[in-house]
Amino acid sequence: MTSCIALGVGIFLLLYMIIKTKIHAFPALIVTSIAVGLMCGLSIPDTIKAVSGGFGGTLGSIGIIIGFGCIMGKLLEDSGAAKKMAVSILKIVGIKRADVVVGLTGLLVSIPVFCDSGFVILSQLAKEFSRITRRSMVGLGGILGMGLYITHFLVPPTPGPLAVAGFFNVDIGKMILGGISLSVVLFAVSVVYFRFVGRRHPELILDPDYTGLDESTAAKLKVLVEKYSQGKPIEDCEFLETMDSDALPGVVASFAPIAVPIMLILMDTICKAVGVGECKALSVVHLVGHPIVAVFIGVLLSVYGLNRTTSRKDCIAHMQGAMADAGLILLVTGAGGALGNVIRVTGVGNVIAQSILGLDIPVILVPLLMGAMIRIPQGSGTVAMITGGSILAPMLPTLGIDPLIAALALCTTSMFVSYPNDSYFWVVTNFSGMDVETSLKTWTPATALIPVTGGVVLALVNAFFF
Repeated sequence: MTSCIALGVGIFLLLYMIIKTKIHAFPALIVTSIAVGLMCGLSIPDTIKAVSGGFGGTLGSIGIIIGFGCIMGKLLEDSGAAKKMAVSILKIVGIKRADVVVGLTGLLVSIPVFCDSGFVILSQLAKEFSRITRRSMVGLGGILGMGLYITHFLVPPTPGPLAVAGFFNVDIGKMILGGISLSVVLFAVSVVYFRFVGRRHPELILDPDYTGLDESTAAKLKVLVEKYSQGKPIEDCEFLETMDSDALPGVVASFAPIAVPIMLILMDTICKAVGVGECKALSVVHLVGHPIVAVFIGVLLSVYGLNRTTSRKDCIAHMQGAMADAGLILLVTGAGGALGNVIRVTGVGNVIAQSILGLDIPVILVPLLMGAMIRIPQGSGTVAMITGGSILAPMLPTLGIDPLIAALALCTTSMFVSYPNDSYFWVVTNFSGMDVETSLKTWTPATALIPVTGGVVLALVNAFFF
């Protein structure tokens, strides 16, 4: 009981420091780890040993992948690859489903790129669709935001789900496969929801804007707008002419940095799952399919495929900027590992797990509730995933829940809910042109609906298949 009270006090202290003080999540997690260790009866040397061991152990397993992932995301962000992906998807899906185009683009881009940056980049594309197709930015901006949001929380190498997979000892290939499968379901629900709310807010249909366009492009856009306003069909090729550009990278080069690492990791996971006999070819598969090597290959494809015309100086500058961002993520992730190790060493996780089993409630509710409980008060989904993962990891063996299901459950409800204490709320609101009231009525309910839907799906999968 003393240990449980100590952990409760520690979590309260953590949330208080993040919400009410000027202390960042990294030192807040370290202070909490030390406080929990001491309150649980560990000596000062043992507490420091547990904190440093957890910090180093966590970064030893996933730190390199996070660093490479941030570099790859920055190079994708600066090269125009995101717009090229949208053009390529448009050719397949068609202009009539413009919302699906921007949403699918967001779904792909957010795997290596942070959703905030991805929305800033792709919001201009959504606005372009709005001006020509006369659709509301509530619908277009919302489905773009949700496409980015879903894979940001569910698919590695985004740091949050990557950290949770590391805490729970989940194979990253399985985490990618599970995250993509759940993302497809949640994205379909998002499309239905935002088409509905988009029709209810016609006031946010943008007027045509030809500022900064050359005469030829402006003339083409005027023709398209006029045709659409008269109810005449627009051919996809007509719209593509206004979007595609020789300055954009090629299709293969744009998709390869994301697709190739995922395929390599999944190939290695499948080989292990089916029990393929060891041979030289399989050794090569294990090498290139290891997450560190696979994501590094993605970095090389970004450097030499997307930035061929970029000077060495500028390319290195992009990487340095990415590594600066990665440093903060690494510190927070390592600090989460420190808290998790303290909980493991003190045995408090096992005590809490035994208490939960005594309540006779479905164990799937534990990770589902944990993500939302940590996300709601402090606003950061990444902090919710890392903190929740560090707390839950020592409990999993006692709870008896499948680690993959637990990881997806925690990551899913760490989306719940985006409102004004979340920086992404303001990105979606401002770059979509919505006022705060409209965003609270449309975007915020979506960020409640989607994780609840995901929780129900996972609960059903857990009940019938695990």
